[in-house]
Amino acid sequence: MSMSEKLQNLLKEKSVHYELLSHPKAYTAQEVAHALHTTGKVCAKAVILTVDGKYTMAVVPAPHKVNISKLKDVLKANNVHLAKEDDLRTLFPDSELGAEPALGNLYNMPVVVAWQLAEKSDIIFNAGSHTECIKIAYQDYEKLTQPVVGDISEIPL
Repeated sequence: MSMSEKLQNLLKEKSVHYELLSHPKAYTAQEVAHALHTTGKVCAKAVILTVDGKYTMAVVPAPHKVNISKLKDVLKANNVHLAKEDDLRTLFPDSELGAEPALGNLYNMPVVVAWQLAEKSDIIFNAGSHTECIKIAYQDYEKLTQPVVGDISEIPL
C-alpha cells in the first residue's frame, strides 16, 4: 500500500512541501528511524486513544510511550484508553494497521503532540504503509493539525 490519495490531496491543497521517504519494511517507529538512518527523536508515532469517549491522536517521538496520566492532565480528561485494534481498521481504512499517518485531522480527530517533537525543525511519520514515510517541516505539521502541545510522553525504562 502506498500513500493514500486522501493524504496526497491534503498536502497538495495546503501547499505543504514534503518528502516521501521509502524504506525497508518496518513495523515500529524506532525501526523506521533505523531504516531511514535518522534519530527516533524526529520520527513520530501516532497512538490512537479514546479521550472521554472521543477518538484522539497522540503523537510522540519514536522512543517514547504515551503517559496516560500526563495526557489526562494536559487534556483535563477523565477517561483515557487505548483504542482497540478493530477500531483502527475502521478509522484508517486507507492505511496498513500500525502505519497510520500522524494527521488526526485527516480522520476527524484532534491531535495532541509531545512537546519534544514541537521543538524539532522537521517531523517524519508513516504515510499509511510500513514502507513509506513523509517528512515535513514541523511548522507545516502544526498548521495542518493545529495540535495541543504538551508533556504527554515518557521514555520507557
